[in-house]
Amino acid sequence: MNDQDTTKKKVEAALAQIRPHLQADGGDVELVDVSDGKVKVKLTGACGGCPMAAMTLHRGVERVIKEQVPEVVEVVEV
Repeated sequence: MNDQDTTKKKVEAALAQIRPHLQADGGDVELVDVSDGKVKVKLTGACGGCPMAAMTLHRGVERVIKEQVPEVVEVVEV
């Protein structure tokens, strides 16, 4: 297993902790890609069209991922 696979598994574990909170509000998050310290996610369900999506992404999803996976430098929505 290479470093990128290890990072992806860590990110998936972090998302698994975040997901129940998003699902409680009718949303979800989908991991699209992890490469070179950059995580690409897609907010779905209610989160996808929510006016608060940017805040959810940066103050929630990105914060938790960076806390748990320090090698991640950026989380972007695609």
